[in-house]
Amino acid sequence: MSISLKHLLRSSLQHRLSSSYTRLTRLPSSPLTNTTRSLTTTPPTKMRLPYIPNPPPTSSEAEQAIVDRITARRAPRPLQPLDLTLLHSPPVADGWNSFLGAIRTKTLLPADERELAISRVAVCNGAWYEWHHHAPLAVQAGVSEGEDGLGVVKRQEPLLIEEGDQKKGGLNERQWVAVCLADEMTRNVKVRDETFEKVRGLFSEREVVELTAIIACYNCVSRFLVALDVGEMNGTGPDDAAH
Repeated sequence: MSISLKHLLRSSLQHRLSSSYTRLTRLPSSPLTNTTRSLTTTPPTKMRLPYIPNPPPTSSEAEQAIVDRITARRAPRPLQPLDLTLLHSPPVADGWNSFLGAIRTKTLLPADERELAISRVAVCNGAWYEWHHHAPLAVQAGVSEGEDGLGVVKRQEPLLIEEGDQKKGGLNERQWVAVCLADEMTRNVKVRDETFEKVRGLFSEREVVELTAIIACYNCVSRFLVALDVGEMNGTGPDDAAH
C-alpha cells in the first residue's frame, strides 16, 4: 500500500471518529445521555426526580388555577420543594394542597400538640425535611428546644404512654399523649387499648379525629418525602442544618 493511500485512510478514519464524537455530544436528551453528562459535568442531585421549574409551566387554565391555589396557601413563602415535586401531577398536587390546608389551618387542635405530633412522625420515619419544617413551629407554639421539650420528641426509642413519669420531661400530659399516639400509629399502625383510653380521656371526640388525621396525614407526607428524597435531607438527622 502506498504512503499516500495510507495517509488517506488514516485521515478518513480520524474524520469519522471526530464526527461520531460530535454527534454523540449533540444527541437529544435521554436517560443515558443525561446520566453521562451528570457524571462528567455536574455532581448528581440526590432528589430522585427533577423539580418542576418555578414558576411552574402550565398547559391550561385549570392547571394555572391549581398553581395559584398552592401559591396562595404558601404565601408569603415561595413554592416549596414538596410543591415543585407534586406539581409533576397537578391533580395530585391540588388534592394534596386542599387536604393539607384543612389539616394545617382548619382544625381546632392546639398548635403545640399538632406540631409535636407531626415532629414525632418525622423522627420515627427519618423524614428530616418534615422535621426541619415543623419542629420550629412547635417551638413557636411554646415547646422548649431543650432536652425536656424537643429533646423528648427526638428520642429514637419507642415512647410508651405508660412511661410518661420517666420520659415525658417538660411536656404536659396532653402533649405527651399526642406524641405517644404519633409514635404508636407510625411504628405499629394499630393503637393499643390503653393508649387510646388515655387519648379519649384527655381529648374531645373532634380532637381525637383531628389528632388521628394529623398523624395519618403526615405519615403520608413523610413517606412521600423520604421515598423521593424531597429536599435532599435523607441521611441527615434532626440536629443537622437544613438546606
